[in-house]
Amino acid sequence: MNYVAEYLDMAPMRIYEVATFYTMFNRTPVGKYHVQVCTTTPCMLRDSDMVVRACKANLGIGLGDTTGDKMFTLTEVECLGACVNAPMMQVNDAYYEDLSENDVHENPERSKGRKNSETWQ
Repeated sequence: MNYVAEYLDMAPMRIYEVATFYTMFNRTPVGKYHVQVCTTTPCMLRDSDMVVRACKANLGIGLGDTTGDKMFTLTEVECLGACVNAPMMQVNDAYYEDLSENDVHENPERSKGRKNSETWQ
């Protein structure tokens, strides 16, 4: 990012501000399946904490962590733009909305069991 700042003749902080604001920019490597849970107000009011807890339990990792096999990374993100269907999460390019705890447990287990490794693509 320092190179980009130098190339654009900008203060490095300006580049870091953009890179840390947008969830599509990852400053560290992520797993094959990037699980992003929205925890802003609409999702929080519809129990996004349950989604986070279920993902942590299923994947055995905390927020900001990647599984040892580099398959899953779990992150907490700001609004993903599906507030009417909260709570929701994004896995790579797919949105999962109106989630119940059962919904959250269903998808990661299939992927983790490698029965259908393309479940979350």
